[in-house]
Amino acid sequence: MLEATTQPPGPAARCSGALFSPWSRLALLVVLLACAATGLVVYEPQHLLADGWPPRFSGLPAAGVFAVGYGLCTAALVPRTLLNLGAGALFGPMLGLGAALGGTVVGAAIAFALGRGLGQAALRPLLRGRWLLAADRQLSRHGFRSMIAVRLAPGLPFALANYCAAVSRVRWTPFLIATALGSVPNTAAYVVAGSEASSPTSPAFLLSAGFIALTGIAAAFLAWRARGRAAARTPDPAVEDPLPTPVPSRHSI
Repeated sequence: MLEATTQPPGPAARCSGALFSPWSRLALLVVLLACAATGLVVYEPQHLLADGWPPRFSGLPAAGVFAVGYGLCTAALVPRTLLNLGAGALFGPMLGLGAALGGTVVGAAIAFALGRGLGQAALRPLLRGRWLLAADRQLSRHGFRSMIAVRLAPGLPFALANYCAAVSRVRWTPFLIATALGSVPNTAAYVVAGSEASSPTSPAFLLSAGFIALTGIAAAFLAWRARGRAAARTPDPAVEDPLPTPVPSRHSI
């Protein structure tokens, strides 16, 4: 009875396996982000914030286009601060808040889809260390509660949080709902500040500026505490444990 022999994969199968391997997809994600960042530098979309929209293009259609552009920019690692200020300056506090929150959800969904589809398979096996594993378990088991805390926490980069969440096992629905709800306070403060930038002495501008300042101080304090705790846990390499004193045996007496 002849035994079945397995033939080695041909060149086409090897090429296909290498093309769709986890590391190839991760490389594609890096290339896409690099191309998006280059496009932002070349085309300079910030001129829209300075010059404004065309006079005939305003209202809900303009806010919808702004939300889509906002999402694409945040997925390309553009800070939300500038976009939130621009939303308030272009559309006012109410419509600007809606456009900014819509763009926040769009950007989070784009980044989550890219990170989950192109980066998760390559990066999950690299999760090492107690803190990374604990954060991954927290996001995987308590996705909604964890993402609410991430969005409310001051100073955490929005795009980085999106891609890190994509590497975890958090589900789509809790991720997007928590993003929409948790981003309201910070987004509203910047949108109101942008809408009232021409009146820096108005109560609305002062309240929003005060809220932004408090969140900045809180972020600096939390970073200082985290650094202090990390330094306390790290042993000093200059201090070495003394060598144990050898105990003489009865044969050496």
